[in-house]
Amino acid sequence: MITTWPAPAKLNLFLYITGRRPDGYHNLQTLFQFLDFGDTLEITPDSSGKIKLLTPLSGVADEENLIVRAAQALKQAAAARGSLPLDAGAQIALEKRLPMGGGLGGGSSDAATVLVALNHLWQTQLSIDELAAIGVHLGADVPVFVRGHAAFAEGVGEKIQPAEPDEKWYLVAHPGVSIATPDIFRDAELTRNSPIRTLDELLQRPFHNDCEPVVRKRFREVDALLSWLLEYAPSRLTGTGSCVFAEFNTESDARQVLELAPKWICGFVARGLNISPLQRSLSGL
Repeated sequence: MITTWPAPAKLNLFLYITGRRPDGYHNLQTLFQFLDFGDTLEITPDSSGKIKLLTPLSGVADEENLIVRAAQALKQAAAARGSLPLDAGAQIALEKRLPMGGGLGGGSSDAATVLVALNHLWQTQLSIDELAAIGVHLGADVPVFVRGHAAFAEGVGEKIQPAEPDEKWYLVAHPGVSIATPDIFRDAELTRNSPIRTLDELLQRPFHNDCEPVVRKRFREVDALLSWLLEYAPSRLTGTGSCVFAEFNTESDARQVLELAPKWICGFVARGLNISPLQRSLSGL
């Protein structure tokens, strides 16, 4: 039986770097919100005992793919507690819509969807907390996607609390470049001393992304895209990029601006959601 599951995009509505840790990682404060747009996974559980990815990613070995790693990690955790037969397997196909290196969380979202979907399909009965604990070893953003609620994250992203930002409409645009997160965090000009504030304080301030000046300096494509979008609406970088987004109060306003976009701009319009489409799919089963 083939089942279809959403792997939604996310936006970092703001991102502040509050310090560098002795281990080289950075402390941050960020606000995650989901979009009603993303990748789609088709998952077919079977009794082959194997995880088969039907849509391998060019240049990435299956054992390094987050989708396969998530399935194997869930299988190992469930087998250890005796809640999964040894012959449990699955075939997984990915329809990829989110650009790699775009800051929309595509890989992390794919991994989270595999964890949540296979936990349901295999009836392994792991709790959300247990799935999130597996997810954090796959990527810092995976637990947010597993929990499926807009969230304020602190520390290196591991301290998470639910949040309820306004659900606006967004024009999300990709400048055609991929950005490696470590490159941005290694940049000497990155702001690393933003003051630590409460979520309530941050929600009352204009949103900002501390990574944006560094990314605009390094990537003229991002700089050009933001310069164009800022003519129409408040616009920012998401994560460490490369995607940027402009916020609107209505879908029609966002689509009107997208229609004006130069041909070199690739974008889409989506609604911000505080409850993930993945969780909505699960609750509807």
